[in-house]
Amino acid sequence: MLKILADGLARTCEGYTRREFLSIGTLGFGGLSLAHLLAGRAQGANWAQAVRDKAVVMLNMQGGPTQVETFDPKMTAPQEYRAMFGETKTVLPGVSFGSHFQELARLADRLAVVRSYRHGISSHGTAAKHVAAGGNNTGATMGTLYARVAGVTNGQTGIPNNSVVIPAAIDEKYSSFNAVPSRVTDTGSLPSFYKAFDPSAGGEIVENMALQLPERRFGERRALLSRLDRLKRHIDGSGVLASADAFQQQAFDAIFGGIAEAFDIDREAPRLVDRYDTSMFKVPDRLLRKRKQKRSSGVAGHSPVSLGKQMLMARRLVEAGCGFVTVTSAGWDMHGAHEFDIADGMPILGPAVDKAVSAFLEDLEERGLSEKVLLVITGEFGRTPKINNNLGRDHWGNLCTLAFAGGGLPMGQVIGQSDKYASEPASEPVSSGQVLATIMHVLLDIGEVRLLPGIPNDVLTVLTNSEPISQLM
Repeated sequence: MLKILADGLARTCEGYTRREFLSIGTLGFGGLSLAHLLAGRAQGANWAQAVRDKAVVMLNMQGGPTQVETFDPKMTAPQEYRAMFGETKTVLPGVSFGSHFQELARLADRLAVVRSYRHGISSHGTAAKHVAAGGNNTGATMGTLYARVAGVTNGQTGIPNNSVVIPAAIDEKYSSFNAVPSRVTDTGSLPSFYKAFDPSAGGEIVENMALQLPERRFGERRALLSRLDRLKRHIDGSGVLASADAFQQQAFDAIFGGIAEAFDIDREAPRLVDRYDTSMFKVPDRLLRKRKQKRSSGVAGHSPVSLGKQMLMARRLVEAGCGFVTVTSAGWDMHGAHEFDIADGMPILGPAVDKAVSAFLEDLEERGLSEKVLLVITGEFGRTPKINNNLGRDHWGNLCTLAFAGGGLPMGQVIGQSDKYASEPASEPVSSGQVLATIMHVLLDIGEVRLLPGIPNDVLTVLTNSEPISQLM
């Protein structure tokens, strides 16, 4: 039996002992080993039919992205309503995006932009949880719902099926950067066991997988990778796995292969890392001084310097078998008083999203993953259509930013229209329940999910009650 022990001590009824770090063959999930789980999953025909070979990456623009400066510039409106920096024409006839989205405009035929998404909530925390959950009554995020059906980990690779990638997941030096993962990882009435795995902070899934470091943190990711690599080399040369059955060998490969490699973006070619790189999009010193005078301390943490690598890690995770990844991008609360205004924030955050997302889409295309991976771009709400006296826009739940890419859905379209001020839907309104249903129909065969044993009625109700966005089906 293979065991790895953490450096720290754990208290037991018999005193202190070295904490078990990993145990292939007795890796416990309710008394089952990982090897047993893999064997059981291989026999689960219903599960294989219910869970599609698809994945979702949700880019959550925290703070509430302006719908006007992103995908609905409204240049026919009066000046105080239209996009402050103008528009850029896309490859789709008659369709334009905000001027900072030039690369995405070039790739607009790979996007489906929704200009009529509304939920009506204008409070940060409430709206963020609502959007992440698709408004479902359990309060569980869409990633949590998916993990409840598909399982906490991918049965073939051991990768967590529900993950969140915040700036600190890329490097500890970003640990002070703004992110509110609790708003996009709520499990609602479902057990916390299904909460999104945060590689920057560990979490319950780390404990349950027995992939645990002192203080349950993955901040020392490099140390973890180094230890796993040394141990793997030792075991490869020891012959200890020679008598293992196929599923024990697969369990070993899952831990030492998929998990270790998926979180190590240094394995990527430098040219590709450069393609994703957003480190040049920093909050300039003049803005830091300006906000300091206005007693704002959070603006420095809005720099999207890690966003490109966050998207790269998301691609690595879905490629390794993770079914749902949430990537956070902070700083979109552009009131203009103590936070960014539109003039300050969009030239920093807009180009970073443009570069990171376009690199992600082209990377997926080159790897043959465009049909497999659905990208969802949104935030907790939109912004007021009229620019305020601080050159910002305030909270607005009557029209929200939303776009899709890939996943085998029909792209190259605009769904719904806003009114002449980009203040509310003028046609084909889209609800949060429709967003949830669209995403779940990509990830799951709902008819087959009904046949799975043990799925709670409240989860089944959520998955079957709403209709997807018709233009995407």
